[in-house]
Amino acid sequence: MIRVLLVDDQVLIRAGFRALLQAEDDIEVIAEGGDGRQAIELAREHVPDVALIDVQMPVLDGIEATRQIAADPRLSGVHVVILTNYGLDEYVYNALRAGAAGFLLKDTDPSDLLHGLRVAARGDALLSPAITRRLIGEFVSRPPSAGPQELDILTNREREVVALAAQGLSNDEIAAQMVISPATAKTHISRAMTKLSARDRAQLVVFAYETGLVTARKARPTRQPPNSDPTAPGGR
Repeated sequence: MIRVLLVDDQVLIRAGFRALLQAEDDIEVIAEGGDGRQAIELAREHVPDVALIDVQMPVLDGIEATRQIAADPRLSGVHVVILTNYGLDEYVYNALRAGAAGFLLKDTDPSDLLHGLRVAARGDALLSPAITRRLIGEFVSRPPSAGPQELDILTNREREVVALAAQGLSNDEIAAQMVISPATAKTHISRAMTKLSARDRAQLVVFAYETGLVTARKARPTRQPPNSDPTAPGGR
């Protein structure tokens, strides 16, 4: 059962989302709130699997609420999905930096919203197609904000899987492209997340673009020199 916290300052919108989610056998809305402060308090009280949080709310906005939830070690298993009417680049960028697992537009088709919630619950990055296009445009317009030296802590294999994850590939798709097992792909992703202190795959996407590991125009991994240590994982 996927336990969901629903936070939006518009009561009618909350009611609509609640009705949609409660109709599913594998989803339960465990709590509701109307502002960012309540989002934090309810997340700490109920520790949901997914927190659906509106981006613009009174008292505290969704981005700051996300940042505080992501910073709380007790809530490391809570995947925040931001709900928005907009899809503005700066909202997307800031929320992902704050620790959001992804974004959904409020006018998303109900079936897509339900699918997206399940994607987020299993820890995958979630970005609606419209949001993804805007996000890539944002990265194109910004120079890398992190140096390539930050890639040094990753092995070649880890750099490769992070780059592929940043392109939106699933573990199975990464495994097929790299000719490895899905379990091995998952292991590489997990190790990369640990080394980079990434909360989830969405933050791997941010890291890949910010370091230039992936460029939006090419959408291909940036080549790195091979590891000097042939015994290192992913080395020669």
